[in-house]
Amino acid sequence: MDKLKNNAVKADKGSNVLNSLRLLVLLVVFFVLAGCAAKNAPVAKEEACAPPVQTAEQPEADVSDSGVQPLDPELEVAPHESEALTPEEQKALLTSNGIYFNLDEHDTKEVQQYFGFFTHKARKTFARWLDRSEPFLPYVRKVLSDNNMPQDLAMLPFAESGYNAWAYSRAGAAGMWQFMPYTGRKYGLRVDWWVDERRDPYKSTLAAVEYLKVLHGIFNDWHLSLAAYNAGEGKIIRALKKSGCDNFFELTKNNHKLSRRYRLRPETKNYVPKFIAISKIFKNLEELGFENINWDNGMKVETVKVPGGTDLLALARACDMKWSEFQKLNPHFRRQVSPPDGTINAYLPERVMADASDYLESPAARPFAGYKRYKIRSGDSWYRIAHRYGVPVAVLKSVNNHRSNLIKPGQYIMIPGKGSTMSVDASRVGKTRRTAQSRANYRVQNGDTLWDIASRYNVSVKTLKRANGLYSSKLRIGQKLFIPDNNARSSASSMAKAENVKQQMVAYRVRRGDNLWKIARRFGVKVSSLMEWNSLNSKSILKPGDKIKVYVR
Repeated sequence: MDKLKNNAVKADKGSNVLNSLRLLVLLVVFFVLAGCAAKNAPVAKEEACAPPVQTAEQPEADVSDSGVQPLDPELEVAPHESEALTPEEQKALLTSNGIYFNLDEHDTKEVQQYFGFFTHKARKTFARWLDRSEPFLPYVRKVLSDNNMPQDLAMLPFAESGYNAWAYSRAGAAGMWQFMPYTGRKYGLRVDWWVDERRDPYKSTLAAVEYLKVLHGIFNDWHLSLAAYNAGEGKIIRALKKSGCDNFFELTKNNHKLSRRYRLRPETKNYVPKFIAISKIFKNLEELGFENINWDNGMKVETVKVPGGTDLLALARACDMKWSEFQKLNPHFRRQVSPPDGTINAYLPERVMADASDYLESPAARPFAGYKRYKIRSGDSWYRIAHRYGVPVAVLKSVNNHRSNLIKPGQYIMIPGKGSTMSVDASRVGKTRRTAQSRANYRVQNGDTLWDIASRYNVSVKTLKRANGLYSSKLRIGQKLFIPDNNARSSASSMAKAENVKQQMVAYRVRRGDNLWKIARRFGVKVSSLMEWNSLNSKSILKPGDKIKVYVR
């Protein structure tokens, strides 16, 4: 009997263990399926009239694309209750005209809810957006004006990204205007491992305006165009056709009658009211207690064409800029080297354009013989990769903007070519300089510039630099230079010619919008020469009506 009891107990225990194992397996399966469901959940932003967003379209994992930021959570909030508004706020909400803005407005419950949300709960965030937008708003407004577009559209980057050039959405949209990769490429923006021009505030603005013009051409209605900007034109076209509606507000009222396939997402339904609320707030910043926008505080930069394979970190250093300063002006670069297959825009302060020009003309600007894109494999380390490709670990980390020793399989890094043109050029330049020193026939005097010396002896600046192995135009007093064909006879002749050249001085009157870089480019001279001739420096301010000396041939 005891034996039978023991067997029964053992059987019960075995059954309990088996049941526990079954329960554990079921739980594991449940969590795996839940995880898959979360990964495959529908994203907030659609891309109609475009192929579905593939994994390859997302920014690839890498170790050097720093600065990327998620969207502010306030952009994805849909407020469902109205805040109690003060009399001033109520007046601002009911306003319908502004100084710069002209898009027809509609007051709806959703507009009031967003208005209250951004002036109360999300007030600090909105103030941060205003501060972030100030450098770009004048440019955006000018592009809209040049294209005869409603000035209210300058509010669109607020609704999309809070005017954040670094923002990426969960769906893969990027930049101030939140372009998806397909649409960005369609409108001329380069999106790849090297650069993401959706983050270029200037080029993406031009692309967004082109896209908005196309949308307005389709719908002939700005509210529908804005909804299409959010959801895709195909989605709005199909919804209008199925509902029989002809405007956005009628469409949203009848949205519940559409089948799930054609129905607008809540994000799209709320998009236009959010835009209108932001526009109303912007028109009444002072009345609502926000800081007004200083329209004279726009980003003052010059565009420079950067050749393929340029060392951007060295370019920043040549301009006496920190990498973080350069990156802030150029968020579209994902690497510290420009794409090797063509020129691309970089944006720099006016004061450094002379240094940038000198650097980009030098062989040192493109230091390596090419780059390889490498996907990190299991078991890889910086040392193993460096040993495999014959590149020092320090160089490998530097070009990938990485300090840590940790790397993960699946990430991508850049590997410089084995042959460094810098070492070849440095050797050649060193030899040239030694030869020039031994043959030197001119000593630099106080006030000399390369342009002056080249003009005096009837040679080009380029020839003078090449003959002396010079990268930049900077000279020091007492420096010895070799001037080709500068014998006694030719020197006397050149000096006479130089005096005539020197007399061809233009007294230029500064115009509105002028700066040293623009004037130098107009006359084909160096900024450094303009500074020398007029006792100016990089901090000097030119005013309309000022006269400056320009020596031309």
